[in-house]
Amino acid sequence: MRAEILKINSETPESSLVKYAADQIRSGEVLGMPTDTFYGLAADPFNLRAVDKVYDIKTRSRHKPLSLLIASTDQAEELAKPLPEEFYALARKFWPGPLTIIVKAGSRLPLKVTANTGNVALRVPNAKIPLAVVTAAAIPITATSANLSGARSAPARNKCGSNSRVASASSSTGGASPRVVASTIIDLSDETTRWRIIREGAIPADEISKFFAQG
Repeated sequence: MRAEILKINSETPESSLVKYAADQIRSGEVLGMPTDTFYGLAADPFNLRAVDKVYDIKTRSRHKPLSLLIASTDQAEELAKPLPEEFYALARKFWPGPLTIIVKAGSRLPLKVTANTGNVALRVPNAKIPLAVVTAAAIPITATSANLSGARSAPARNKCGSNSRVASASSSTGGASPRVVASTIIDLSDETTRWRIIREGAIPADEISKFFAQG
């Protein structure tokens, strides 16, 4: 099947193309999409067939959960159990941006997405295309990077070119991700430890530590 490429303007996404991409996701397709970090695989996390497609494309273990892109803290509240104050503080400081926050998942999310961990990783990206698509689709979208599991992640311009298709995904939205570093991941799911940095990325660990020290 020939790849379908949607050339969406990364600065002023065309509403008709955004709606088309959102409709494709809502219908169960998987799209390659640039974010503010790496090229990601965007799918409807509530569609279990679409979730399976993401795992198959990445050859990812079903024991590893999928992170989600959202548009706001309001949307986070729909996906997670009562959120800790640390979540709101981090969101105000670092969102939209390259900070992924792990929190306890709500019952609405399929177990396949959380990989039975009981947690979900959320992020509001500082990128107009995924934000527009999430808003148009009125659902979060998966955000796992478009590299094969175990392979090194690459930014959009290196992984797929500015407007090319991610292998095995149904279609791709155009544009390149501006960063060459993944998002920082912080875990807020353990009430005892309060917060823990899982992966240092675009936001340095010492910046996170200073933020909590000041709070």
